[in-house]
Amino acid sequence: MHPCEALFQGRHLPALLPACDHYAGTEKLMRKSLLYQQEIGPYFDITFDCEDGAEVGAELAHAELVGTLIASKENYFNRVGVRVQDTRHPCFEQSIRIICRLAAKRVAYVTLPKIEDLVELNRAIAIVNEHAETAGRYDLSIHVLIESQGALVEVFDIAKHPQVACLSFGIMDFVSSHFGAIPAAAMKSPGQFQHPLVTRAKLEIAAACHAYGKVASHNVSTDISNAAVVASDAKQAMTEFGYTRMWSIHPSQITPILTAFAPSIAELEDASAILHVAQSNSWAPIQHNGTLHDRASYRYYWTILQRAKACGQPVPELAAKFL
Repeated sequence: MHPCEALFQGRHLPALLPACDHYAGTEKLMRKSLLYQQEIGPYFDITFDCEDGAEVGAELAHAELVGTLIASKENYFNRVGVRVQDTRHPCFEQSIRIICRLAAKRVAYVTLPKIEDLVELNRAIAIVNEHAETAGRYDLSIHVLIESQGALVEVFDIAKHPQVACLSFGIMDFVSSHFGAIPAAAMKSPGQFQHPLVTRAKLEIAAACHAYGKVASHNVSTDISNAAVVASDAKQAMTEFGYTRMWSIHPSQITPILTAFAPSIAELEDASAILHVAQSNSWAPIQHNGTLHDRASYRYYWTILQRAKACGQPVPELAAKFL
């Protein structure tokens, strides 16, 4: 039996997404991102930005551009999503209508920003579904930005929604929503991993995602000149806070993020060997290098292989059959 059958009987498989989510909001940057994705493969997602990263006052023309690019041959892997405006913006539904009309069948996901609660999320998803289904798309994935205190209060209910695949932490809006009670230093390292209110928010989001098999996406690193800082932020987000995905706002951040989230060679070799022997023993408990393993640890090692896949990392030949 394949591990998906043996290890997740009666359960939904946890969502799997590329480890990097790269944002681009101008035509130049969107086209550049598409070319870069074609070069290195579908190991990072691109999110075309209709919100904070886009020009103000040209929202509908921008939505036309976004839909046209997503529907084009430049979208080689169908791994391009879109962040729309928040639900209170006058162009929210119009942008969704335009993008769905042009590219509903090829857009990878829709990211909803500034959601305050489950009621607002349900209303927004209903609007997305109406226009997506009109264009023939019935399985459009939803990503949600958690960037307010209201959304954090209901984060488990938001993560539980069956159409939601990913929760992202919007650290700058979250800090700003405290009106000076959290210092600006908490928007970047080391403060973002030390301030209690910020770390609490990160942990709640990660816990909610893992409770329902969703992807926890870490906030952006605003340092675009130092790859070591980006890599350190990504590694700390993964090892200490349970995140498996992270934003990028500059092409130079993509590789450091993928490298930081990728498992080590030693982890891959262990995972490959353990799963190979486990499968040979019909997934019964085994001993490997003096340590007992059973289906609980098999699930862990299976996720190691999935992380490698999401980062575009080569896996040992022994493990190829599990991907």
